[in-house]
Amino acid sequence: MKLYKKILICVFLLILYVYVCNICFLPNNIILMQGETLQLDTILGLNIKDTDAMQASSNLNNSIVQQTGKMNLSLNLFEFLPVKEVTVDVIPQTTVIPLGKAIGMKLYTNGVLVVGMSEIEGQKPYEDSGIEAGDTILEINNEKINNTDELVDCVNRSQGKEIEVTYVHEEEEKTTYLEPAKTAENEYKLGLWVRDAAAGVGTLTFYEPSTESFACLGHGINDVDTYELIDIASGELVTTNILDIVKGTDGAPGEIRGSIERGVTLGQIEKNTAFGVYGKMSNLGRLNVSNSAEVEVANRSEIQTGKAEILCELENGKTERYEIEIQKLFLENNQDNKSMLIKVTDEELIEKTGGIIQGMSGAPILQNGKFIGAVTHVLVNDSKVGYAVFADMMIKQMREVE
Repeated sequence: MKLYKKILICVFLLILYVYVCNICFLPNNIILMQGETLQLDTILGLNIKDTDAMQASSNLNNSIVQQTGKMNLSLNLFEFLPVKEVTVDVIPQTTVIPLGKAIGMKLYTNGVLVVGMSEIEGQKPYEDSGIEAGDTILEINNEKINNTDELVDCVNRSQGKEIEVTYVHEEEEKTTYLEPAKTAENEYKLGLWVRDAAAGVGTLTFYEPSTESFACLGHGINDVDTYELIDIASGELVTTNILDIVKGTDGAPGEIRGSIERGVTLGQIEKNTAFGVYGKMSNLGRLNVSNSAEVEVANRSEIQTGKAEILCELENGKTERYEIEIQKLFLENNQDNKSMLIKVTDEELIEKTGGIIQGMSGAPILQNGKFIGAVTHVLVNDSKVGYAVFADMMIKQMREVE
């Protein structure tokens, strides 16, 4: 009898654990595009109620949402016990101008990024401080640090006395103390290699006339040393001069080589995300963009496997269309920017680049006259094949920026 009770208790606790996990893993906030399906992965016994309409639930999940605005949903256990609230922002369908133009980006970090460490005269000031590569230093002795020059100045002014360092580690702000080491040149250092800026070349995906916003890359810009997404304070979108095209081969991705030294500012970068770089356009005239190129943004349910086109610039001032094939769709993927598996089929593009190359990230994809997504990655073992992100994912990230 006691064994029977123990089994029942274990089964009950297991079921409870499953329910708690399901509830915890559901997001608190969701952004949907008008006409998109609301999909919450709930289990038996969990129902959804629209708290504004005060109506329940059984048909709300897995239904197409047409009304724009904010919906406040209540997740209920067996319809009467509220267990979680979810806010859904339904954004209206929009139109964009696909661009496919090569551009440059200058990013300035929020604080200074730690990219490495090294001994100073046999000493390790950073040892046991908690600071690691990938962390961001924000303040020294309560003085805000904006760039590497300010960091060097603060450390030297300490004259070797212990300093208080405020830094961010895995999105958590922390404080630690370090004692700078004196070098043979009578300077003081922490033994930390830091960086306050980054730059690169990519492809400008689209411009949204209704908000004067732009999107590019389809993926974020990571630091070359730490591989972490760079947390930016500000940035500039600038013109680039294409210098060379390095053709890709299987096992060796190619690249677009460009210079941004004399680049003209096109706009201000506001956010660097895992789904692209976003900001406001301030010099659209420099791109010679025509409003007649404006197209609708497709919901992912409209996208089909088969033929599509990409826009990209491989010669200065010359943007062209090239054929690709969408081989596979990952319609339920909202976790990363690998939404579609694509293959370059255009012989002219293959001749020029070997397929997908670095710098083409952000090239817009069109199908049936609509913008459906952007190129993000190439497969190293097959230069003709890569991934792309859904258009709706980029629009949602843009709205989060605003």
